[in-house]
Amino acid sequence: MRSHEEDVAEAIIEAILRALWAFRVELVLAGTLGTLWILASYRLGDSSAWLAQMVVIALVLVIAPARRFVGRRLRHARVRRQWARAVRSARISSLEDRVPIVRRMKDIPAGERFEVRVPRGSSVPDLEHASEVIAAALRIRELRVRRNSDNASRAEIVIARRDPLAVGPPLPWPEVDASQASLWQPIPFGVDEDGQVVRVLLPERNLLLGGEPGAGKSVALSLLVATAALDPECKLWLLDGKLVELATWSRCAQGSAGVRVSEAIEVLGSLQEEMDQRYVHLLSGGKRKVAQGDGLPLHVVVVDELAHYLTTSDRKERIEFADVLRDLVSRGRAAGIIVLAATQKPSADVVPTSIRDLFGFRWAMRCSTPQASDTILGSGWASAGYSAANIDPASRGVGYLLHEGGIPHRLRSYYLDDSALASISARAEALRGHCPRFRGV
Repeated sequence: MRSHEEDVAEAIIEAILRALWAFRVELVLAGTLGTLWILASYRLGDSSAWLAQMVVIALVLVIAPARRFVGRRLRHARVRRQWARAVRSARISSLEDRVPIVRRMKDIPAGERFEVRVPRGSSVPDLEHASEVIAAALRIRELRVRRNSDNASRAEIVIARRDPLAVGPPLPWPEVDASQASLWQPIPFGVDEDGQVVRVLLPERNLLLGGEPGAGKSVALSLLVATAALDPECKLWLLDGKLVELATWSRCAQGSAGVRVSEAIEVLGSLQEEMDQRYVHLLSGGKRKVAQGDGLPLHVVVVDELAHYLTTSDRKERIEFADVLRDLVSRGRAAGIIVLAATQKPSADVVPTSIRDLFGFRWAMRCSTPQASDTILGSGWASAGYSAANIDPASRGVGYLLHEGGIPHRLRSYYLDDSALASISARAEALRGHCPRFRGV
């Protein structure tokens, strides 16, 4: 039977080993300097050894790559110790004082990101449920825990010390000076919390964009419309429920409609006919979808404001518009017809589930309520921590982008001012030449 003294001795040894492991980076650094001093002292004498050691330290401080390497190692070691203390303070019963092993730590604009492996007998959800307690212990803005989809014992941890997407200077669009574009190529849309450029590929996709007034919805939409306008092979169609939101692109459009819902239905109806004809063409050619270079141009339909058309007082027009739009969104993908729809009134009557769920991309900017955020992203995302209602009203252009089958991705969109929009529109008009207008519109 073990004695009390043996238990105490084991606890002391465990504490010493834990401390040695926690400070291993500092110990290795100190050991390296000590070894250097011993070797230099043996060959050059004590005074020269101290001088050699000072020279090495000075070189590390002066040479930027070496300074960054050592500084990063020391900083990551400190974060690991803070992480271990915070997890233990959370008293997660399934961990039993064991700390998930930290792997592959990386600095990101928000703070740090690393991977952990939870011990046997515990799970990633146990860690996720304690995230607020751990965040409070670390005194950070937020702790994000995301389970590895391929391994239930691993998770990605983000220690968010700051919001890299907070108020700052506008992010200029990288393609602002482009003379031409191709809609078949990924479009730079914004920058995520890791500082990485987020791109969207529109063929075979549709995009739903929603947010309260002033959230930056119009600017975000203009990035996609600008790309479509700069593609001379793309056919652009505009449904402008406000008459002024899309006016910049009117001379680049194949056809357009204003506040009259009947005009919008007529435009969508013509595209529906084009879609049906394309499917006949694809069938005769033994193809399943439109591909680049096959002679069938992409059609981009821009709808802003969606609420104007889906909440019109004329019930017959409202139903007809919804039916045609739903058909284009559901069947138009393979036929090369892309729908970009925007609204500043995200609600169930404006964006019915039957239409929302057909959009491959959903982009939720600042919303007034979690329910409005879910109207764009889908039911349940707000309660899962992805709520556009939590976006700071001052953070214009920030939102959650959801790709079908994925999870919402928080990012900040690029910015185009009015002069840039006018310049791009002029280049697009010159590139396209004369656009034949849709009949009667």
